[in-house]
Amino acid sequence: MKLYYVPGACSLACHIALEWIGEPYEAVRMTWGGVKSSEFLAMNPNGAVPLLTDGGYSLTQNAAILYYLADRHPESRLLGDGTIRGRADVMKWLAFLNSDVHPAFKPIFVPNRYLPDPNFAGAIADAARSHVRTYLAHIDKRLEGRDWLVDERSVADPYLFVLSRWAVRLNVGLDAFASLSRFSERMYADPSVRKVIDAEESAVGLAA
Repeated sequence: MKLYYVPGACSLACHIALEWIGEPYEAVRMTWGGVKSSEFLAMNPNGAVPLLTDGGYSLTQNAAILYYLADRHPESRLLGDGTIRGRADVMKWLAFLNSDVHPAFKPIFVPNRYLPDPNFAGAIADAARSHVRTYLAHIDKRLEGRDWLVDERSVADPYLFVLSRWAVRLNVGLDAFASLSRFSERMYADPSVRKVIDAEESAVGLAA
């Protein structure tokens, strides 16, 4: 099994999940230029990470890969408590993070994609930060009195961790979200999470 990733990208979630399930894998570090190369595009025409290959099978999209890894290893209990409703609860949060929260960050990363005029780039990014904070407030409320998004650790949690890191790096901030901040600290304290961050970024100082 092989995971293609870019440091700082959402592929970090899949990298953490691979460590949690404990199956041997190879992590292939890419650059944003590298994912647009003809060699990579032959494997993933979207030119993006994550990309997971498992023998002759290739899979893209964070949510799909996270589900695949958890479903492949039911003993990891990363899809809930084993019941239909337990799986549905995990997928509800995974879908929310993937379809709503993740895209809300894009105008912060690349405001010119939404309005080419550089005079408006700051306003677009600030509006997006406000939008993201609305989502984070919802998540923060969900995490009150909880260690994880559902009753136990699941594949939704590494995805949330990625988004919480983006919030810090992109000046969205976590100071107003005590429960989400505690969740982020708990993830940073996880040995598997630290191992992956150190492997991807090669310096603990880059992991804040």
